[in-house]
Parts: sequence; structure tokens; C-alpha cells
Amino acid sequence: MRREEIIPSAARLTNSLRDLGYEFSSAVADLIDNSVAAGAGRVSITIHFDGPDSWIRIADDGAGMTGASISEAMRLGAARDYGEGDLGKFGLGLKTASLSQCRIISVASRTATNRRRIEARRLDLGHVTETDRWEILHLTGAERPEPLIAPLKEATGTVVMWERLDRVLSYRDPWGGWAQRHLMELAEQLEFHLGMVFGRFLSGQARRRKRLHITINGTPVEAWDPFVRAEPRTESLPVKEFRVAGGLVRFSPFVVPAQREFSSDAAWRRASGPQNWNRQQGFYVYRADRMIQSGGWSRMRTQDEHAKLARASLEFWPDLDEAFEINISKMRVRLPEDLRDQLNRPVAELVKRAQERYRGGDKSRSPRPRPPSGSPPPPPPFRSGGVPTPVDGERRSAGPEEAWSATAPAGGGGNGSGALSPPSGGPGGQGSPVTLARPTAVAALQRAAERAGHSDALESILDQLRRDDPEVARELGL
Repeated sequence: MRREEIIPSAARLTNSLRDLGYEFSSAVADLIDNSVAAGAGRVSITIHFDGPDSWIRIADDGAGMTGASISEAMRLGAARDYGEGDLGKFGLGLKTASLSQCRIISVASRTATNRRRIEARRLDLGHVTETDRWEILHLTGAERPEPLIAPLKEATGTVVMWERLDRVLSYRDPWGGWAQRHLMELAEQLEFHLGMVFGRFLSGQARRRKRLHITINGTPVEAWDPFVRAEPRTESLPVKEFRVAGGLVRFSPFVVPAQREFSSDAAWRRASGPQNWNRQQGFYVYRADRMIQSGGWSRMRTQDEHAKLARASLEFWPDLDEAFEINISKMRVRLPEDLRDQLNRPVAELVKRAQERYRGGDKSRSPRPRPPSGSPPPPPPFRSGGVPTPVDGERRSAGPEEAWSATAPAGGGGNGSGALSPPSGGPGGQGSPVTLARPTAVAALQRAAERAGHSDALESILDQLRRDDPEVARELGL
């Protein structure tokens, strides 16, 4: 039978791959999967604002790659074998995650400290579109930008750098305040997302030996535990294991404390998660210790205000990927039908216990008293995309102006680097922490909304106010 090879159009294929559904934070997380697979203990993320020349860099201290390995990694469907605990799957993540955010991907790597040789390759969508060929460019000497190779001058590891951030920034006004603020907001969202997705790696609970450290512009990312096991009032229900498609799935249910039972208001607000209490109830799905779903009942039941204290982990290993229908971006899973059947009763028991706790059925400890009249108001809520920052020994949500300071481009003030970086001090650069007192009226609204069962609705309104009327929001201390 006569055969004919049909080679896809590189230009059309690459542009189609840009729309696989990655969000900014999930795209960065996909690259960190590769760093974990390379044995990295540290991952440093740098977000640099410089108008149309802004760039984002993810650097690790892993084993590094040879030039041939980099070239293979930049092939669609890279040929490599994945180990039992590897976080990768399809051989597409580096390309699809990066292309979803930018037009130029550069990769540099160094494999040995006793050899200064650094290998570098680049994939430029402009070149691919012009030639209609999936070609990568070998970068040598002066062709390699300094930010690409700087992290490798003294250590082994791999650096991925994104340039021409057309999916991240609007180039209609690349020097405008919107672009700068948007990049700061993405940095905030990224910090919480990575703390959630890689929480077990950051806290040392993952089943790999090396603990992971991630920084964003020098600020450490802290692990977020959805089950708030550090709180003495968190209730752990019996763990169960279910056999699915020849593998095991572990179900670990928790009833988290009601607001009155938390050790502090700051701890309660942080536990609310990026989507607030109602939408954070449900399953937290872990694949090889990496979180790929945070909350939701996977169509087993609807969200319910009275069940918002119910959270459970579902853990499995990559041998069950097919059964769970993992997608390329590792952002979506589908529970196998035979697992759903086995979960019906344990989930019903979990929800029942959570509802009892919500209604105050647990009388073993009296409610934590509210602060007396005239006491300082509680910290603001952990809003969607918020970055926890230390203030007076607590954790609270910080607005873009507090969490990050964006220096002006060269000649425009600041340090001239253009990088988004952690603040060095409070207003006026005096080195004191920024502390915003939440007005009593807003705190009273939050307490009333909680008692009425509409906390999420109020937080949505406050979030909308931040977007529509930032000046008013700042006056209120939001």
C-alpha cells in the first residue's frame, strides 16, 4: 500500500496550540513541573516590567540539560520516558504552556559546575510563521540575552524565559499604568496559586526527598493547606482507599473549623482560599502530590452554604491518568464512574458532619469571643488573587500597591531595573510595614454577611468595588 507523509503546517499548528486553555498561573505551574522532575530544590521566578520588552523568567537549580536534550524538549510531543512520580505527561507542556502566554521562548541550561558551557535554544513564533517550519534557533555568544544566562553563571540548572508577552500584556499601551498594574495582579495571583498547587512540595509533605522552595521576585511562596491542619479544631474523619481501574485512590475527609472556632480572624480569612468559602468546599485532587483541582464536588452534589466546612483530598498516581481523563494543562479531571459509586456514602457522611458543625452542633468548645467594642478591626479578607503579607505577626491580603512595587523604566525613577520586586519598607521608604486599618463599618458588614450566610456575595461585591472604584476601595481600606 502506497504511503505518504503529511507534515502539519507549522504556522497554523503553533497558533492553534496557543488556545489550549492555559491561564497565566497554570502555565507557570506547568513549567515548575519540569523543574521538580529535574530534581530542583529552588525555583526562582522573575517578572520584569519594561513596556513591550517585559519578560518573565523561571530558573531552577536542577540537573540541567544538554543541548540535544533542550532541542528534544522543544519538539512537539517530546520523546522521553516519565517515571512513576513525574509530574509531566504528554511532552507538550513546555511549548503549549509558554506559547499560551508569549511569542518567544528561550531555554538555557548548564549541566556541570566544573564546566562553564551553557547551551541555549529559542523558539520564535515570528520565525515559525514566516518559514512555516518548526525550527528552533541555537543561541551563542552575544545572541544570548543576559537575563537568560545570568542564573547559570555560578550553578547548574535550567532557565526558561518568555518574551513578547502578547497574551499577558496589551500592546496598545505597553507603557501605560494598566499594563503595569495587570502584571502586578498576575504576580499576586501566581503566588497564591503556586502555594496551593505545590503546597505539599513547599511544606515537605510530598513523597520526594527534597523540599521545594519557590520565590517570585525574591518573595518566598508559602504553602497553603486547604485542610488547615495546623488549627486545633480541624476534624479529620477516617481515611478510605478505593480500587479504581487497577489502582488505588485515597480519600481523606476533613471538617474545617467554623469561623468562631478558628484561632484568629486572619487564619480564618486565609483558609477561605482564592474563591472564598462556598466555592472552596469539596474535593482537592492530588496527582503525585501536585494539586490539580481545588474544591468543587465534580458533579456529585451542588455547593451548599451549610456544607462549606467539608473538604476532602483525593489522591492518585499517574498510572490512573487515563481513568481520571487528565487534560494537557493538568487543570481538569473527571472522576471515574466506579469511584463515584464508592464515594457516595463517605461524601454523604462528610457533608452531614460538616452541616452539624456549621449549625453549631459541636458544643465541645465555646465560641471564641469577639473583640470588645473599640478594638482594632480584623484584617481584610483573603480576596481572589490576594498575596498574604506579614503585618503585626498575622497574615492578610495585600493590594497591588502594598504587595509589589514596580520600579519605573530606566530614567523614570526607582532603581531603573524595571523589575517588580518586594517592597523594602512602608510609605516614604522608612522600612516600616504597611498597615491599613479596616474601617469598623466594613468589618460589621462582613460579620453580618457571615451570620446571614452571604459572605461570598459580599466578597464578590467588594471585589467588584475594587475593580470599578479603586479610590473608594482604598478609602475603605480594601
